[in-house]
Amino acid sequence: MDTAINRVWELAAPLAQNEGLEIVDIELKHEGGRSGRVLRLYLDKEGGPSMDDLSRVSRGLSDLLDEHEDVVEGSYTLEVSTPGINRPLKRPEHFARFVGKRIRVRTRDMINGRRAFLGELLEVSAETIAVNQDGAKCEIPFSLIENSNYEHDWSA
Repeated sequence: MDTAINRVWELAAPLAQNEGLEIVDIELKHEGGRSGRVLRLYLDKEGGPSMDDLSRVSRGLSDLLDEHEDVVEGSYTLEVSTPGINRPLKRPEHFARFVGKRIRVRTRDMINGRRAFLGELLEVSAETIAVNQDGAKCEIPFSLIENSNYEHDWSA
């Protein structure tokens, strides 16, 4: 993970926790147009965050980043939002909340002849997750996960 993103995570985590929120992801991306770079934080909590929750974290983080100018070099736009319904899963604690739910995982390398998995998340350990893939338990090491997200069941 990028050093700037790690530092932003360290600064933002206490702010988010004080509001009862968790950081789902942080991105620092160049986006076209005049906006240049965007520093985007995705925050969540049980039942979803309110606009007031997001605004308080945004204001607090903006003040902290002004104090620590060396964290993100150059100009950028700060955005704080929710991760959306099919939220990304990045850390073991993110996965743990979704045991028994359907997730989508893409791996860097092949596992059992495939890189794409879609199925029920069966379990989470310190090193791996287990997914029910077509009726078979498939263990996937965190080190091989390229990206993953919760897949909302629209039929429920």
